[in-house]
Amino acid sequence: STQRRINRMLNATHDHKLLALMDVKGFDPDEVTVKVKDGKVKVLAEHEEEYNTLRGKEYNYKNIRKEISLPPGVDEDEVMYSV
Repeated sequence: STQRRINRMLNATHDHKLLALMDVKGFDPDEVTVKVKDGKVKVLAEHEEEYNTLRGKEYNYKNIRKEISLPPGVDEDEVMYSV
């Protein structure tokens, strides 16, 4: 369940400070990009599906864009993330 995944993540980060937790369910790991630059963590996730229907091709597209400012004193090189 989602709550169990959150609890595992929080337990795994007990000696680190957790800045953010994002739900990227429905995205493959290679569709999620995380960049740490200019004092910010930038997350981009994009997913596109193509379907053949009686009316022709249809597309389903979803994306997430999130930008989080790092707290003062946090070194960009020390930021860790996982998908």
